[in-house]
Amino acid sequence: MIKYTFSFKYICDIKLTKMSFSDLFGSGEHLRNINHFASIVNLASVDGEINEKERVLLERFARKLDISEQEYNMVIKDPKGFPISAYNSSEKRLERLHDLFKIIFADSIIDHEEEVLIKRYAIGLGFSSEAAEKIIQRSIQIFSGQLNFEDYRYLLDK
Repeated sequence: MIKYTFSFKYICDIKLTKMSFSDLFGSGEHLRNINHFASIVNLASVDGEINEKERVLLERFARKLDISEQEYNMVIKDPKGFPISAYNSSEKRLERLHDLFKIIFADSIIDHEEEVLIKRYAIGLGFSSEAAEKIIQRSIQIFSGQLNFEDYRYLLDK
């Protein structure tokens, strides 16, 4: 099971009325997308203010991840409220990267800026810089087609 970390502030910022948790946050897949997006925003803002190039890239990621304008604004406003969750399990870290690569390659395009942010994301998940580079390069090669997670894992281990 993937652990989602939403700050209490985030939950309170959404008008809590008589809504169920699923009404509030939607599907598990959408929760993963918000978590991915928040992690990417954290990485983009780590060196201070988000510049215009980063903002354009974040808007592209938001579209790819199906992030609403309200969700986008909430994450941009307080990226530190959404910490990156590092996992002890290599399997879980690979699963997170696999999810993100599937989303990024939905349009069959990955550019240099996306690649740089993904590397920072992989390091944030707990991979070493060298391991992140190797996994990302191999994943880019693999994602010329769509693979399920088991095939992805098998090909990374080759």
